[in-house]
Parts: sequence; structure tokens; C-alpha cells
Amino acid sequence: MTKNPSVPVLSRRALNRATLDRQLLLRRARMSAADALTHLVGLQAQNVKPPYYALAARLDGFAPEELSDLMGARAAVRAVTMRSTVHTLTADDLLTLRPLTQAAVDRELRAFRKGLGGVDLDRLAAVARAYVEEEPRTPAQLRDELAGHWPDADPASLGIAARARLPLVQVTPRGLWRRSGRVALTTAEHWLGRPLVDRPEPDAVVERYLAAFGPASVRDMQAWAGLTGLRDAFERLRPRLRTFRDEDGVELFDLPDAPRPDPETPAPPRFLPEFDNLLLSHADRTRVVPAAYKARNWKSNQSFCTFLVDGLLAGVWRLDETGGGGGGAATVVVEAFGTLTKAQRADVEDEAVRTARVLAAGASSYDVRFGAVIDG
Repeated sequence: MTKNPSVPVLSRRALNRATLDRQLLLRRARMSAADALTHLVGLQAQNVKPPYYALAARLDGFAPEELSDLMGARAAVRAVTMRSTVHTLTADDLLTLRPLTQAAVDRELRAFRKGLGGVDLDRLAAVARAYVEEEPRTPAQLRDELAGHWPDADPASLGIAARARLPLVQVTPRGLWRRSGRVALTTAEHWLGRPLVDRPEPDAVVERYLAAFGPASVRDMQAWAGLTGLRDAFERLRPRLRTFRDEDGVELFDLPDAPRPDPETPAPPRFLPEFDNLLLSHADRTRVVPAAYKARNWKSNQSFCTFLVDGLLAGVWRLDETGGGGGGAATVVVEAFGTLTKAQRADVEDEAVRTARVLAAGASSYDVRFGAVIDG
């Protein structure tokens, strides 16, 4: 790619510090959980705990009950959006982002079309909507209901089709802190009492993505959303965006007044959940993930919680609690991928204890152990 000498180049370290700042990971923000959910454009939530862990790393004074209360009040919800994966989002964002990311969900459905021979998808959507709006249903109940209408179809494919054709949300108590239950589904419109946005324009979401993940390329945002065809939106916005290049010459876009800290700004350790969007929301992840550690936080199809040192992926961790979170001991087990300096190890230990005090409040003791997380 030809490099334009008039366009500023941002080093990987500069991109790292800018992204950490946008992600509230350079310094903890004094921000409500609702405001953080809005700023971050949702949090990956394939499991129950990750959104709580994500906010514990980012917010000053965060208590898990704050997010849990938002979900209980239906101001925040768990639903499939970006990358056709479950996210925790504000209710307002779900109503915009679910239709915007429909193409990503449709792409998942295409992989299951062989199991849907003879199925009228419009009728399937009508049957599924009536069933889950009568009362929330588990995925198994929904599959069984649909199989009764289409006995020759693949039940798993029928369930995927319902999830693709309808904006299903996981109703509470699923997702509540320390009280989560099994997955039960109904439609977003039924749960929230409001319709989805009709044909939302991507331009405003592009700007919000840049505010939370920039500077970034078109391909970066497409990786975050699970979409293609976003170039036109960036081009419409170009007159009011700044442009840069990365070290490989890739064009990057950014909001003019967005923070781009000095690359030497200190980045303290941070403990993140599995599937944190920091690690998933760029086509080029080298701003956060060293090449030597690519895929080190995965084993088979299981992802592990990660931690950062100097702003970069440095290892994995887990929180062990005795007594089921009811006043027993809390131990953070840390596995570094490389050698930590004495100062780094001390900072990691301090951050681990702080993280445990938030996520295991009321424990009788807090400890940190360096060992094998994956095999331990």
C-alpha cells in the first residue's frame, strides 16, 4: 500500500494508548454503569459474569449490583447483536443495534439452511413470536414447539432461525448478579414495550464505535459489528473525521477531538473477562495482542479471563471462591505468559486483590496465587 507522507502515522503503541483511553482502561472512570454501557456500545456477554468483570476493570466505585439493577428494571438487556453474539446493552441501544446488525445474524442462519428444508421462515417467525410472547420460553421449549410444526426439519436449525428472524432477549433473572437463572426468551418489543428502530442509519454508530474503539479502519469496525459494506458510511463522515495511517499504511479514521494520549502514558494492569470486546473489536488486534500471544487465551472452544500489563495481553486469570460467594475466601489465580518484572508482579498482585474485592465483596480473605489457570 502506498503511504501518503502528509497523513500522520500512529504507532502500535500510540494506538494502544488511544484505545485503552477510549475503553476506560488507562484510568478508571467515575461513570455510572448505564453511561459506561452506552459509551462502550454494549459488552460481550456470552456468559453471565463477563459484563460485571468488564465494568469492574473500568469504573471507579463500581458495584455489580448496579448493573444487575439496570437489568432488573429492563433498562439493560442481554440479546444477540454485534457479531451475532450475545451482548449486554442498554435497552435504547438494543432497539437500534439489533436491526443494524441483522445482516450478521442472517449470515449465521445461512449456515443452517440445510436443516430448514420446506420451512416457511415468515410463518416460523410468526409461530415463534406468538409462543415466546405468551410467556418467556427456554431455547429447548422453543425448539420443541417449532419441531411440532415442522417435524422433518432439524430442531437446532429451527431454533437458530427463530433467533435470526426475531429480536429475542434473555429475560431476567438470567444475567442478574449472584441470582442468574436459565435462559428464557421473549421478543425485545414485548419485554421493553417499544418497537425496534426501522432501518437505522449506521453513521451515528460509526462515530460511537470510534469514540469507544478508535482510531480504527473500516475493516476494524466491520470486525466489531460482524458486518460488511460500511465503507460508504465512513466516506459520508470523512469530511468531519480525522484520518491517520498505521505502521502498515492502513487508513484509520477518528473523531477530531477524541483523546490520543502520549504513547508513553503509563498503563496499569487490568483484569478483563473472557470475550472482552477490547480483544475482539479490531481486524488488526496487534494494538493489544502481541503476536507471540495470539490465541493463548483459548483452549479448544473455551476462552479464559485475561489481564493486561503495560496495556498488552499478558496472561490469563480466574477467581476462585469458597463458600459460593457468601463470605468464604477469594483467591485470584494468575498465569502470566511471559516473565514479569518484580514491579510488574507487585502491580498485578495489587490489581488482582482490588478486582477480587469488587467481585467477591464480603469475602473473609483475599489472596493471589501465580500458577496454571488453564490446567489448574
